[in-house]
Amino acid sequence: MAPKITGIHHIALKARGTENYRQMFEFYHEILGLPIVRTWGEGEGSGAMLDTGAGMLEIFANAPDRLGEGALRHIAFAVEDVDACIEAVRKAGYTVTMEPRDIVIASEPPFPARIAFCTGPVGEDVEFFTEK
Repeated sequence: MAPKITGIHHIALKARGTENYRQMFEFYHEILGLPIVRTWGEGEGSGAMLDTGAGMLEIFANAPDRLGEGALRHIAFAVEDVDACIEAVRKAGYTVTMEPRDIVIASEPPFPARIAFCTGPVGEDVEFFTEK
């Protein structure tokens, strides 16, 4: 039986530096009205999570000068069991790029989670994410 995915937790976008980050933050937060869930860092280390009402949009200020095709950084699925998801993708032959691990995202407020990553069928980064 396949592991149960309960929804999309967040989609991440990377800005090219602090000025582009400011523009992206202004667009999503001030113009479109997405509420701030949490922020972290300064300058090139800046980031924020914004509430879309059905998941979050995560933005970073640390993209390389030249991005690959598209702006999407990764897709994060909210899941009941990160380890079961990784085992399922591993058994299906997909590459696991980060083994399951517990983390605490240094944000305000601190954000404990269990995460893991794999590469999807067309090369996209897929994250399995459980809030703790």
